Amino acid sequence: MEQKFNEAAEKVKTFTKRPSDTELLELYALFKQATVGDNDTEKPGMFDLKGKAKWQAWADRKGTSKDAAMEAYVKFVDELSAKYL
Repeated sequence: MEQKFNEAAEKVKTFTKRPSDTELLELYALFKQATVGDNDTEKPGMFDLKGKAKWQAWADRKGTSKDAAMEAYVKFVDELSAKYL
């Protein structure tokens, strides 16, 4: 699974179009959950809107195992590949 995950992470870099903000947040959250685990970082300040959105997307994945996050990431990248490659 880890090899498929790494291949999917590389595939994202080859997208010819930029995914939507919602899709990017989902990619970020799944990637962080798969590589780091649960979000235990401090929430960004109220003026860091982008940072807060990323933090919240990752925090929403709390409790998801690394393997489940990797699997979901690979599946999501496959879905996005049809639109952005």
